[in-house]
Amino acid sequence: MSLPHPTTTASDSSTTTIPINLQPLPHLTHYLPDLQTHPNPLNQNPFFHPSPLFYIHPSSDLVLNNDNLLAYHRAGPRERVFFDPPRVRAAVVTCGGLCPGMNTVIRELVVGLWELYGVREIYGVRAGFRGFYTGDPVLMDPEMVHDWHKKGGTELQTSRGGFDLDRIVNGIQDRGYNQVAPSSSSLFWRLIILIDSLLFVAGPKPGRRSRVVYIIGGDGTMRGAVKLFDEIRRKKLNVGIVGIPKTVDNDVGIIDRSFGFQTAVEMAQQAISAGHVEAESAVNGIGLVKLMGRSTGHIALNATLSSRDVDCCLIPENEFYLEGKGGLFEFLEHRLKKNGHAVLVVAEGAGQDIIPRTDAQKEERDESGNPVFLDVGVWLKSALKKWWDQDHPDELFTVKYIDPTYMIRAVPANATDNLYCTLLAHSAIHGVMAGYTGFVAGPINGNYAYIPLEEVAVAKNPVNTAAHKWAWVRSVTNQPDFLRS
Repeated sequence: MSLPHPTTTASDSSTTTIPINLQPLPHLTHYLPDLQTHPNPLNQNPFFHPSPLFYIHPSSDLVLNNDNLLAYHRAGPRERVFFDPPRVRAAVVTCGGLCPGMNTVIRELVVGLWELYGVREIYGVRAGFRGFYTGDPVLMDPEMVHDWHKKGGTELQTSRGGFDLDRIVNGIQDRGYNQVAPSSSSLFWRLIILIDSLLFVAGPKPGRRSRVVYIIGGDGTMRGAVKLFDEIRRKKLNVGIVGIPKTVDNDVGIIDRSFGFQTAVEMAQQAISAGHVEAESAVNGIGLVKLMGRSTGHIALNATLSSRDVDCCLIPENEFYLEGKGGLFEFLEHRLKKNGHAVLVVAEGAGQDIIPRTDAQKEERDESGNPVFLDVGVWLKSALKKWWDQDHPDELFTVKYIDPTYMIRAVPANATDNLYCTLLAHSAIHGVMAGYTGFVAGPINGNYAYIPLEEVAVAKNPVNTAAHKWAWVRSVTNQPDFLRS
């Protein structure tokens, strides 16, 4: 859908119309046209007093992405909902690595579903996607999750990979699902009914409970969610799928930022401060700090700008080299002569193309299918020592290497991320109750919107080294651009 977007020239004498493309958002009625609607339960909620502007209307249902003039549906409650709350059965699953705020998102999904819409069957799927075919789920309520936002990690446990539809089907068959009555009181079999609906039921049946699946994870998880959504749509099932993007690296595209990122930048300050103290306390001391960031250097960049103790910041988007004019060694030698110490921050994905590795290491993949990275911090520490021993054999030199990765990702979310997680969770709930499915909730230019899963699964968010923020880093550190002349 293309919409006109009027703009005026500097003299305001003429108007130019620029087309804006409204991105189509999947809705249950696209393949289940006979679904009934219900008044939004928020009308009767004692915590809300809906005004005429409380609900999102078509006239205000747009969020514009200024980068590409794409428009998305605005997040928020609608006057009519497509799920009857007493008949909703929701599942929440966390996937991938840990990230500050995961427990907050779980908590707010449970509390929001319970308090805002009156949903009473909310299940936590343990250990990521594989939890759908191994182990027992947990029935959650607000009392159970009341303090989860104060805890790091995920109370539901998580794992990488495990998305295998065949194994899910086999797991259901191995447990003899076909011989268990649907009215079984076992929590496990009640969840298996949910999975059976996801995979096998060809359409909604009268009196059947509605299903909603909330998937919290990174880009790999979102790709799995796309496959799950496609299968549900193909089977024409009355099941809502919503993703909440989780990546501490902030490498998910389209949205302004991912949850946990600001907490990670804040915690990284402690590691940088420690590296600075170690470097300053030694003769020719270097504090080497490795921060998270496989494909993007947002944490390293923002931590560098926040700290002001960093002498050089290395990120995946900006190639660097060690030896020769304009290289890292030359820069560090000048900095050590001037200040007697230096602090070097490196993102984990930086320099991977210049680290020596075997053919077997080049082909190695983790459980999520990502290339296995070598430890750039360990390699840099060794390279720095070899360089100094060769060029300055009789001078003192110290490299203190700090890797705070697991300390950072395991902490609870800070106040800013806690608030952000709440808004993400509630946006997701409002969207799926309104019948939208196969989407991700997130802010675009500060306004919360619903973005198709397929777009988020492939969108990237690299650091733009031609933009002002990277120039700001170089002006703060005075580091070279590492461009060979």
